[in-house]
Amino acid sequence: MTQTQSQDQTAQEYLLPDVGEGLTEAEIVTWKVQVGDVIEVNDVVVEIETAKSLVELPSPYAGTVLALLVPEGETVPVGTPIIRVGDGSAPPAEAEQAAQAEQPIDLSNPAASGSKEGESLVGRMKADRGPVRRPRKGSASPSSDAGAATQMQVQGAFSPGGAQSQPVAESDEPSVPAVAADTAPGHRPLAKPPVRKLAKDLGVDLAAVTPTGEGGVVTRADVLQAGRVSEPLGEDVSRPRDPSDGLDTPLAGSRHSTTGEARDSRHSTSEDGAGGETREPVKGVRKMMAQAMVASAFTAPHVTEWITVDATRTVDFVERLRTHRDFRDLRVSPLLVLAKAAMLAMRRTPEINSWWDEAAQEVVLKHDVNLGIAAATPRGLVVPNVKGADRLSLPELAAALAELTATAREGRTQPADMAGGSFTITNVGVFGVDAGTPIINPGESAILCFGAIRKQPWVVETPDGDQIVPRHVTTLALSFDHRHIDGELGSRFLADVAAVLEDPANALLL
Repeated sequence: MTQTQSQDQTAQEYLLPDVGEGLTEAEIVTWKVQVGDVIEVNDVVVEIETAKSLVELPSPYAGTVLALLVPEGETVPVGTPIIRVGDGSAPPAEAEQAAQAEQPIDLSNPAASGSKEGESLVGRMKADRGPVRRPRKGSASPSSDAGAATQMQVQGAFSPGGAQSQPVAESDEPSVPAVAADTAPGHRPLAKPPVRKLAKDLGVDLAAVTPTGEGGVVTRADVLQAGRVSEPLGEDVSRPRDPSDGLDTPLAGSRHSTTGEARDSRHSTSEDGAGGETREPVKGVRKMMAQAMVASAFTAPHVTEWITVDATRTVDFVERLRTHRDFRDLRVSPLLVLAKAAMLAMRRTPEINSWWDEAAQEVVLKHDVNLGIAAATPRGLVVPNVKGADRLSLPELAAALAELTATAREGRTQPADMAGGSFTITNVGVFGVDAGTPIINPGESAILCFGAIRKQPWVVETPDGDQIVPRHVTTLALSFDHRHIDGELGSRFLADVAAVLEDPANALLL
C-alpha cells in the first residue's frame, strides 16, 4: 500500500496482499465498487481467487474510488497496485467527473448527449450508470470540436419526434457516430474482461469484431460469431442430486456446476458442434489441487483397506437425533455419526492423527484433531477443517460441520480454514458411489472414504438361525501412509469406526 505520485497527492494505492500462506499471485474476479464510489475502511472492494479459495478484500482506506487499476479476469502478483482511493478530502465533483468521463456514450440516455436535460442525472447511483470505461486516446470528447459536433448530432437525432431540435456545430473534421469511435482503427473496442479473455483464447481480434451490444459493446456472442465457434455444450451434466438423507458433503474433486467466469475462460475448436475439443485453463484452486494430489500420490506410499458395515442402527439413531431437543435446529446425517466415531477411534490409534516430516525424518503426532471435510466447488477441491473436532460435543460437531460445508459450497472458505488439517473424511455416498481409493491430503497421514448407504440383503443371526433381511449397508475405505502406519494400526482404526456405525452404543467402549 503506497501513495501515488499524481496530481492528487492524497490518493493512495491498495497493493494486492498475501491473504494465504506464501501465495504469490491472485486473480481479480469481481470488483464490488466502481470509480466515483465513496467507501469506508473495511468495506469490501474486490473479490479475488487465490490458489486456495475465493477471498473478499476489505479496503484499508476511506475515501473516493479514483481508479480500478486491474481489470476483472486478470491474474497479478502479490504487491501489485489494484485500486486507487482518495482520502476523502478530495472534492467529490472530481471523482464524479472522472467516473462520467470513463463511461461509454449511451445513445438512449439524454445525459450522454450533452443536453441540459440530463444534467440532473449526473449524481445518480452507480447501479444506474452502466459500464465504466477509461477514456481512449484520440476519441472525440465534449471538450473538442469534433466531440461537440458528435454530441449535438446525437441529441438532434434522438430528440422527441425524431426531428433535429438543435443545429449541428460546424467542424473541419467529419462527424462520426459515437459508437463508431470505439471500433475505428486505433481505438480500443468496448468489451467486458471475460469477453476479452474469450477473444484472446480464440485468437479473435476485438477491433475486427462488429459490436451488437448496447453502446457499441462487444458481446460474447459477437466474439463466438467472429471465431465461428458454438457455445460449449454439456454444462452441469455432472451436477449432484440433492439427497434427502442428509448426506451433505460434496465429493472431493468433482465439478458440479459451471460459473459464468469459468465458461468465458473455455474455448472450443469445433466449428459445427460435432467433434473437436474444449479447453479450460488450469489455475487458482484447481491448479493447487492438482499439484497437491500429485505430490501426495508420488511421495506417500498409499495403502487402502475396505470394510462393509450394517449401518441400520446408525440410520435409526440419526432419526432419533432429529427429534431430540438439542438437534432440532441442526441438520443431522450419518456423516455426523461417522465423524464422531473417527474422533473416538483415534483415542486408541493416535498415529492416524499424524504426519511424516520428510525433511526432519520424524513422525509428528498432533494433539488436536482438525477434521477436514473434502468438498467440491465450481473452482476445484477444497478441504476446510473443523479445529479441535475431538473436543466438541455431538451438537457442537453437527453445527460446525453444517457451517463448514455451507461456506465451502458458497466458495467463501478462507485460507486459514484450510490450514492445519490433520485427518480428512470424503463423502462419496452423496453421489451414490459405494467406495473409492482416496488420496491423502498433504500434511496428513490418512483419509476416510464414506460410501452410499443402501438397503441390501444381509445375513442376520437370530435365535431361530440365520435369516436374510434387508438392512442399511455402507462401505468404508481408509487410505493411510504406509511409511509409519502399518496394517495393524490402520485395520484397528477402521474396525473401531465400523463398530460405532454398526452400533452407536459401542462409542461408550472407546
